[in-house]
Amino acid sequence: MENKQHKKYNNHQQFKKGDHVSRGTKKRNNAPVQVEIGDQLLITIKRLGINGEGIGYYKRKITFIPGALPGEVVEVEVTNVTEKFIEANIHKFKQKSKQRVTPVDNQEVGGFELEHLAYDGQLTFKQDVIRQALEKYKPAGYAHYKLLPTIGMDDPKEYRNKAQFPVREVDGELAVGMYKRHSHKLVDLPVVTTQHPATLKVVRGVRDILADMQLPIYNERKNKGIVKTLIARVSESTGDVQLTIVTNGRSLPDADELINRIHQALPEVVSIHQNINRGQSSLIWGDDTRQIWGEDYITEEINGKTFKLSPRAFLQLNPRQTQRLYQEAIKALDLTKADKLIDAYSGVGTIGISLADHAGEVRGMDTVAESIDDANENAIDNHVTNATYYVGAAEELIPQWTQEGWIADAVVVDPPRTGLDIALRQTILETKPEKFVYVSCNASTLARDLVDLAKVYRVDYIQSIDMFPQTARWEGIVKFTKK
Repeated sequence: MENKQHKKYNNHQQFKKGDHVSRGTKKRNNAPVQVEIGDQLLITIKRLGINGEGIGYYKRKITFIPGALPGEVVEVEVTNVTEKFIEANIHKFKQKSKQRVTPVDNQEVGGFELEHLAYDGQLTFKQDVIRQALEKYKPAGYAHYKLLPTIGMDDPKEYRNKAQFPVREVDGELAVGMYKRHSHKLVDLPVVTTQHPATLKVVRGVRDILADMQLPIYNERKNKGIVKTLIARVSESTGDVQLTIVTNGRSLPDADELINRIHQALPEVVSIHQNINRGQSSLIWGDDTRQIWGEDYITEEINGKTFKLSPRAFLQLNPRQTQRLYQEAIKALDLTKADKLIDAYSGVGTIGISLADHAGEVRGMDTVAESIDDANENAIDNHVTNATYYVGAAEELIPQWTQEGWIADAVVVDPPRTGLDIALRQTILETKPEKFVYVSCNASTLARDLVDLAKVYRVDYIQSIDMFPQTARWEGIVKFTKK
């Protein structure tokens, strides 16, 4: 241990010198960094990376340290070494940040990677995330983009309206929770402060019923058993809960008794579905979903509009911030009654229907047929007569509509984390709608897409919105003006 300590402090001294390398020592400092797994280093944290990890340098080699904050000095133990970077875990704090707070949740699992950072610091970080992404991809004019302060929550907890928790037998007990990061070990989670209390109550209540009934629980190693995952989604506006039980095959033993016991113990559950996902797929959902009790849908209200939600339908996980997100989209598009609007990646139509009162006509599309069925029903339920939704890809439907003479004046896109499809990006550049707003959930793919989009559009501003407090997840809106 004495040798380790000696090595550790020598490393810190070398790192200090490495910050100011003269030309005469450049060759010596380009030599490979000698560090091994298990070495202990003393690192000063310079900033946070896009995944919320602390970043420091050992002999100018970038070092990633989960849980560390800028300004902190930490003793760390090396866990991984590659040609380009080092990974390490905190062993001891030598100097703590004033913005460090005590987390409530178990940070061994994902979803709480920033809970040790004071909330105002989280908001600043999420403004910086897009700045880092822009510096990496360098779209035209990026240094002059207006990055607005992140819009946060008044109370940044109990916001997630859906829980998707695997259920497994762990040490002879039935556990429901999330997997440890970088592993497949399930952690039972009686407390999840980011979850709406109703979702946590339902998944844990159903777990207790499954345990009492001794129903067969899925075993991944043996690929046997039945119940895999419990999914609960709550409506913020009504309090109703929709439960989906994911099973390894169509069989669900004693289904009538299970449903009756859920109904008796958890009256907030108004809808129960079964999703069949056979085998060892890493995906949570299978393709086959069937209603086994109660309502087809639950409904959610956003900015005065109501939306039916079937189990597979996409809706933002934070209804309170979703309202603000859509308000920002309305402001950024600045529509008139003469405008024809395209709602790409529409899901159940939440954005387009929210914008319909401000536009002349709305057309939306999604590749998930169930979502389009929900979207058209949602338009009818909200007495919106100028919005219609279609099954298909935006990059195929937009050129088709253009050839037919229906040319959009405005486009709003809300793609998945992978960003815009290359073909859709090209379609937007070819059709050049006057008004264009991009709702993004991934700063990196947004910055990548901006490399092409900035050739035709000027970025007026990027508004970060904190949809996922306590996490490193980013959400934002880009307002464009055609050059």
